[in-house]
Amino acid sequence: MSTLIFRTATEGDLDRILGMLADDPLGKYAELTGAIDRPAYVRALKDIQDSPLTDMIVGERIDERGNSEVLACLQLTLTPSLSRGGARRALVEAVRVASDQRGQGIGTALLKHAIGLAHARGAKTVQLTSDTRRTDAHRFYKNLGFSSSHAGFKLDL
Repeated sequence: MSTLIFRTATEGDLDRILGMLADDPLGKYAELTGAIDRPAYVRALKDIQDSPLTDMIVGERIDERGNSEVLACLQLTLTPSLSRGGARRALVEAVRVASDQRGQGIGTALLKHAIGLAHARGAKTVQLTSDTRRTDAHRFYKNLGFSSSHAGFKLDL
């Protein structure tokens, strides 16, 4: 029997997180595992850890022998807002489940955990963006109750 827990990521989780980000048809070009600028990722994780409104969450399976493996991750950022009566918004990014672990409910449990954290921290809305080519992810988010309500735009700098 194994247990799935959710916790804040540590630097020791970084290689596994980067592996999940790169193990993706779209992400593999952004996260080139052979040419990782490790100090940049360590610095980014430290920035996340130092922010009281941002958290990098991992899903970790622990087996009966105490062996553990990180199977999923996401970033949760709370954004103060003057709209909607000054309500906080929660932004979910970098959602990944290890490719060999998908379809087992890990992603659903991870998102529900993040939604619970967002609610407990005062968020009134949880939002995320998803590349238009990620049709399986869109179906997944809709099954969790998310609606496709906005068109997204970005500008690379």
